[in-house]
Amino acid sequence: MNNQDEEVLKQIEREVRMREGASKLLAACSQRDQALEASKSLLTCNTRILALLSQLQRMRKAQILQRVGCRLSDDIVPCKGKVALSDLRIPLMWKDSEYFKNKGELHRCAVFCLLQCGSEIYDTDLVMVDRTLTDICFEDAIIFNDVGPEFQLRVELYSTCVVEDFSLGALGPRRVSMLGGSLGCSSGKKIRAAFESAAVCGSISSGVSGPGSVFPPLSPDLSARGPKYNLLAHAILKLENVQDGFKTHDLSLAATEDSPFWLPLYGSMCCRLVAQPLCMIQPVTSGQLKVKLEDDLNCWENVYAVLKGQSLLCYQSQEDLESEDKPLLLIPVKKDTIVCVSERDNVGCQTLYITTQQEEDVTYTLTTHTPEDMQCWTEALWQHIYNMSQWKQCCEDFMKIEMPSSGKSITLKQGSLYHEIVTPTSPSAGVVAPDLSAEIRTLLSSYYKESY
Repeated sequence: MNNQDEEVLKQIEREVRMREGASKLLAACSQRDQALEASKSLLTCNTRILALLSQLQRMRKAQILQRVGCRLSDDIVPCKGKVALSDLRIPLMWKDSEYFKNKGELHRCAVFCLLQCGSEIYDTDLVMVDRTLTDICFEDAIIFNDVGPEFQLRVELYSTCVVEDFSLGALGPRRVSMLGGSLGCSSGKKIRAAFESAAVCGSISSGVSGPGSVFPPLSPDLSARGPKYNLLAHAILKLENVQDGFKTHDLSLAATEDSPFWLPLYGSMCCRLVAQPLCMIQPVTSGQLKVKLEDDLNCWENVYAVLKGQSLLCYQSQEDLESEDKPLLLIPVKKDTIVCVSERDNVGCQTLYITTQQEEDVTYTLTTHTPEDMQCWTEALWQHIYNMSQWKQCCEDFMKIEMPSSGKSITLKQGSLYHEIVTPTSPSAGVVAPDLSAEIRTLLSSYYKESY
């Protein structure tokens, strides 16, 4: 087992622990909002486990192919990048009698979005929706840090009908037994159990869903406990959807009006989807070059060059770069730039030609001090141009990613389930919380810290 396998297994184990904690929290819930959050965590953890198991399977397959002598593709691979989705808005289309006249039964749902890109999965905050809202607004800024230009970002909208008269009902008899359960299981058993329960949900996580799809339960008796989220709609965003600004995207509806969790979606969503390829935000390579500044064949200028973004920046020295002086020469490098290398001359030297297509073609002539440097610079330029050709419009103008102003606070809120059953409080009417073991106290504390 290599380091990558171990890292993925650790992630799976973490999600399994998170799911165990969420399941126990759901069994202990005495308030509606707590049950909604715990059920959302169960769905999210299960989707992450499925994605990680799929990633582990792909890695194992590649390792087997290498062992039996099959060579993996030698094709050039484009660089990775960051993709960010923010300011997600989903318009609603209520009937006039419902919205303007405020008539009819008040229909309220709890909704959230699950966003998946490869094995990275994030969920938004929970939003309560009724006829007083014209749009479902998610303020979260979700950033995927390691994606290629072929990415597919799946946005799934989940909904559950909110029951106003939340009651423990059948939760009471099961509550103490769930909280008293043992957590001392081996990693192997946990992962096998995770696979067995998560495999039930494979159709949804893999993007195969139909109208009225219901997220299957994680365990045989979980469906009898707490709210159940259902897939309401989904969309798949790709590179062509990236734009430095707000854009509307079509939603594929997965529920009908007779579903209890249904909401009158307009059939579209609006969001800001931007991307930053690594080749645009990090220097690709740097080093010594010689550039011809005049037509004289013997007139070469030694420069310190940096390939970054859409430019090859040439400074008189490395000190000029560090002091942020203006470069001596700026050579445009774009996806349609042509890079050629001459044959070796009598003394074994080669010349590098960079032709940029502007109003009229301009060719820059460069060389290096050693043949090894020439090979490194040539390969770096070819790779860089290929990266830009694959990331397309993302390399034309720099797109700024708005970082979240502040992450979810790890401070435990008063009124949370943790404070309700772990922190001593004055007795109150209603169901009395059982005395919890130190093991469960630790679990609840770690659950709240890890989930924020």
